[in-house]
Amino acid sequence: MDILRTPDSRFENLSGYDFEPHYSQITATDGTVLRMHHLDEGPRDGQIILCMHGQPSWSYLYRKMIPILVDAGFRVIAPDLIGFGKSDKPAHIDDYTYQGHVDWMNQWFRAMDISDVTLMCQDWGGLIGLRVVADNVDRFARLVIANTGLPSSKMITPEMSEMMGNLYPTIPVPNAAMVQEQFASGSPGAFLFWVKYAAESPEFSVGEVFNILSGIEDQAILDGYTAPHPDKTYMAGARKFPSCVPFMPHHKPDRDANDEAWGVLEKFDKPVLTAFSDNDPVTKGGETQFQDRIPGAKGIDHVTIKDGGHFLQEDQPAQLSEAIINFMKT
Repeated sequence: MDILRTPDSRFENLSGYDFEPHYSQITATDGTVLRMHHLDEGPRDGQIILCMHGQPSWSYLYRKMIPILVDAGFRVIAPDLIGFGKSDKPAHIDDYTYQGHVDWMNQWFRAMDISDVTLMCQDWGGLIGLRVVADNVDRFARLVIANTGLPSSKMITPEMSEMMGNLYPTIPVPNAAMVQEQFASGSPGAFLFWVKYAAESPEFSVGEVFNILSGIEDQAILDGYTAPHPDKTYMAGARKFPSCVPFMPHHKPDRDANDEAWGVLEKFDKPVLTAFSDNDPVTKGGETQFQDRIPGAKGIDHVTIKDGGHFLQEDQPAQLSEAIINFMKT
């Protein structure tokens, strides 16, 4: 496995991101040692909030929330997934799989040896993070689930999977504008356009993803999100993630693994808060599966984050932080 490591100079003087880096090592199945980065802010004896990001962001996504949560007395740990942020980046797109990401995170989480953890997860932070919860359920005290999902056989039937597998080859390789148009129209095939754009478009860029899914106009902030990727060779992880969402027929092992995770979550009776935003074209309405299927979500005053897009941590950091604080204190 060939590994790329973003030069430290790329992370100098980023807007709002002056946290101390922490590094640890995990090992890939072929024996390759990977360096993984995380932030660890707040009092050592504070209740732990594990903040997990998705694609194509990194711990920079939580830079506005961390001070708010720390000021409330919590310890905030925010890792960078392998392939993102300051963590190492396997160079080949085939180095990344859904199960591989879960295995890497499990290694890191167990080495951290933390417990009584509250998970805050969004996007792929949920697809991976909720699997980590299922594999280490006794170490988690609460869940905050936002703008994410955990696709299972209940959601993706064999017939639906076969239909999507047949449809995918018929879709032209789109550019970013075409993907944005599909999401804006609410087309049921929008996600397949997104998958094909990330996997196959020569125009793919991390900056364009934020143009599609956010209203960020400040170039300094966009520079922060693109900092981990000096050029396209560093983007293999970002390009692969959409293709790992287990919708296609060949993803059945991943759906089976998610079914097992749901088996654990459907017995999880510790508190669970959903905090989906009101303006996310990707996951809108996805909170109902968690509210309906996880016992700990019953009787909770779930929140909708107003005026938030897909990256609600960026759009409404104070509103989301306050929802987490109120949830944890009550």
